[in-house]
Amino acid sequence: MLVFVLGSSVGLYAYLGDPGASSGAGRLPDIEEMVTSLAERLRTRPDDLNGWKMLGRSYMTLGNYAGAAAAYERAIEIESPQSGNTLAELGEVLVARDGQRLTPESTSLFENALALEPRNSAALFWGGIGAFSRGDQKLAADRWELLLATNPPPQIQGMLRQRVAEWRGEAVPATEPSATVVRARVELSESAIAALPMDATVFVIARDPAQPLPPIAVARRRLSELPLIVELGDRESMMANRSLSTFSEFELIARVSISGQPTAQAGDWFGSVLVRPADFDSVVVAIDRQVP
Repeated sequence: MLVFVLGSSVGLYAYLGDPGASSGAGRLPDIEEMVTSLAERLRTRPDDLNGWKMLGRSYMTLGNYAGAAAAYERAIEIESPQSGNTLAELGEVLVARDGQRLTPESTSLFENALALEPRNSAALFWGGIGAFSRGDQKLAADRWELLLATNPPPQIQGMLRQRVAEWRGEAVPATEPSATVVRARVELSESAIAALPMDATVFVIARDPAQPLPPIAVARRRLSELPLIVELGDRESMMANRSLSTFSEFELIARVSISGQPTAQAGDWFGSVLVRPADFDSVVVAIDRQVP
């Protein structure tokens, strides 16, 4: 995010010149001032395609997802022929707005982006997740193999290869052995049992309370398997440079997902517990609360 903010600042400054020059010699305006200046400029230049894209990226940097979406939608109206990258960038805005959850709207954008640019990295990543959530593991694996061919950051390559192997039913690439960090008994309350279908998906997620996304480690099970013991270690870590064993404290969440997606949605049931492995590495997580 820091790189994104700095990149947006430099891009805006180059595009606008120095919008703050009249207000103080040598003063570089901050990104919020530059974004405001850009938005004002676009009122008189409504067909400035690059300006709308820059405004969308800048709003995304600031966490203004509604503004970013509106800017990208305007860029898509102007752009001819359509750009897969612009569609994918709007899709990422919607995913961020919706709590890192794919919706039919963002899924459609990524699918359209891939139709235009089959090797677009963002569209391959989210398109792979979308395919998996629909039960098409072959398509998910195909897309993430193409993503690997684009040379993504080293810290996610191992995770991509492991998921591709799982989706193809192949042997998972060997990783360095690691001990179990936490052993959790996951069980359902009586009210949850009465409300949930037994074919639902259960995600057991370890996350840093100070930085919930992305999760540190994830395991996936079926509700019909509960109660059961789930073990999490570095093998289940999502990123190679963010291993579970390096955390002295983390939150462990067990969530029953009605939709099959790992992000919380209304109607899902969950339970959570704070884990300090040095004190006690075996815990019980009771799924007894419902997402409103």
